[in-house]
Amino acid sequence: MARVHAVVLAAGKGTRMKSRRPKVLHEICGASLLAHVLQTLRQCAFDDVRVVVNPDLREHVEALGVRTVIQEPQNGTGHAVQLALADVPKGDTPVLVVSADMPLVPASLLASVVDAQAKTRTAVALVTARVPLPSFFGRIIRKGGKPARIVEQRDASPDELAIDEVNAGIYCFDQTALRRTIAGLTTDNAQGELYLTDCIEALASKENIESVEAADHRDVMGINNRVELAAARAILQARILEQHMLAGVTIVDPATTYIDAMVTIEPDTVIQPQTHIAGRSSIGRACVIGPATVVTNSSIAETAEVAQSVIKDCVVGAGVTVGPFAHLRGSCVVDQDAHIGNFVEMKNTHMGRGVKASHLSYLGDAEIGEKTNIGAGTITCNYDGKRKHKTKIGKRVFIGSNSSLRAPIEIGDEAMTGAGSVVLHDVPAGERVAGNPAKSLKKKDAAEPA
Repeated sequence: MARVHAVVLAAGKGTRMKSRRPKVLHEICGASLLAHVLQTLRQCAFDDVRVVVNPDLREHVEALGVRTVIQEPQNGTGHAVQLALADVPKGDTPVLVVSADMPLVPASLLASVVDAQAKTRTAVALVTARVPLPSFFGRIIRKGGKPARIVEQRDASPDELAIDEVNAGIYCFDQTALRRTIAGLTTDNAQGELYLTDCIEALASKENIESVEAADHRDVMGINNRVELAAARAILQARILEQHMLAGVTIVDPATTYIDAMVTIEPDTVIQPQTHIAGRSSIGRACVIGPATVVTNSSIAETAEVAQSVIKDCVVGAGVTVGPFAHLRGSCVVDQDAHIGNFVEMKNTHMGRGVKASHLSYLGDAEIGEKTNIGAGTITCNYDGKRKHKTKIGKRVFIGSNSSLRAPIEIGDEAMTGAGSVVLHDVPAGERVAGNPAKSLKKKDAAEPA
């Protein structure tokens, strides 16, 4: 049986974001606000999750493998939970309610509020926080030391607005008590909506309820506009960098380093200034990444070095050196100990072990065997104006400077091309070609290519 039924409130339009994109799909540190909340629920092993969405969000959320409940029209948080409860199996399992616009909530806080409800067996346990004033959060009104009701900011009196203990919008309800209470909600308030917070007063009038105070009010900050989005990103980024540093990663200048939430980095790696590591990237042990490097959705193995370069959707092997000013994209695979030098671009290319491409080359849709040397200025001419074609280069091949290889083409093991060659046809293993168009060099005319 599920420990809790989790309900995530994500149907709000987020008009203060001034955006066509739904608020909860705006991103910080590589994931949407909603994705951060869902990840926190997974960390708690709360796997029975329903997300209350507006129709515009349904397809996106279901693509994440999460069950959705449609709220149309949006008539307040109480209405959203009413709809979610209609989809929750009746029983004794508590109901945890969280908001989708709170990406900084730690798993420990969610676990604490669930534990508080379970241990005391109260009708509801809720999270509160002490915040700097003024605040848009609803105020906690206590009687006898216990929460008695929540007053929304728009409905609060001047004295109530002076209270710095606020409602964080996270609740763990006894399911039976919630079903009984939520059915009696009314729209008698400033916004004419069904407030979930009204359930607190109704429950507190008959029985005790519990509260859990957040250790840091920033943990429960909600995102309503782009200013708050930027503030949350800064907080989350600082936490991510701190976790990596405490785990053995050297980050030379945290102020200019950006690492997304899903990135993994092994100990003894050094991240130089002005470096961005994004998406689901992984960095091995004892690498040096940066300065001024962007790595996105890529894997870089141990002891690799990447300087002033861009790598996207690629796999880089152990001991590889990249840069400066290289660009790898489109599912490249670079095997161990290869070298990619300055102003080299690679796209959809597999570079074998120990290959060197040191200067000013474009290698697109290519397969390059181990120990091959790619001379400066070499390009694979992979596009005929309609389609892309593949270039295959064997092992221990020497490609002379400024060679142009017109695909589709295959160059055999240990073949050589002369400097400035325009190679239009396959080159057999061991053969030497030169010229424009490149032709085979007879033994009596053979000379080492420049």
